[in-house]
Amino acid sequence: MAKILFVMTGADQWTLADGTKHPTGYWADEAVVPYEALKAAGHEITVATPGGVVPPVDSASLSPDVNGGPENAAKVRSVAENAAEFRAPVALGDVTLDDYDAVHVPGGHGPMEDLAVDADSGRILTLALRRGMPVSVVCHGPAALLAAVTEDGTHAYAGYRITAFTNEEEKMAGNADKAKWLLQDRLTEAGLTVRVGDPFAPHVEVDRNVITGQNPASSGPLAEELLKKLG
Repeated sequence: MAKILFVMTGADQWTLADGTKHPTGYWADEAVVPYEALKAAGHEITVATPGGVVPPVDSASLSPDVNGGPENAAKVRSVAENAAEFRAPVALGDVTLDDYDAVHVPGGHGPMEDLAVDADSGRILTLALRRGMPVSVVCHGPAALLAAVTEDGTHAYAGYRITAFTNEEEKMAGNADKAKWLLQDRLTEAGLTVRVGDPFAPHVEVDRNVITGQNPASSGPLAEELLKKLG
């Protein structure tokens, strides 16, 4: 049995370029799908957020439209709202990485608000990379990689091949013109190599110990790759 740390957003609002707040949180299936796959394989999960707040789920990610119908939407909602790990997170600042075997970061726009600039999250992700631990990150979750800065000011993940929610997908979702910055651009500026697949189709990149998924549809394939790493 392995112990996996879920680094999750505590932000329920995303600040747009004009200063207005857009309701957000984590995107449900980007946490729920890996959660269920890992639990089914017998692994243990701990959720950590900035300040230890309960991670807010983006209500848009609970609708039947994005979950393949009412039945699956109800299942995803039940896990997101009732799983013990999501209801009782620890604070990122209290995390000792020695206690874990892998790290997973779900997306949603929430990470662009807090994890992108969170020093504790950045410390955890930098140390996990150095130790060669599996690190899986999906959709907007790679925003958290932006805070993974080494002592000399360089980005720890610079030079890694990843994927993330793309500029094209952000445009198609109607958010590109409203955002302060676009994730694909910011990751590229930080020195990461962002590989782009078809919009909203499953796409996963694996580079050494780092596993990334482009969008919500990539959550399942990403979980499978993480399970392979865990043996």
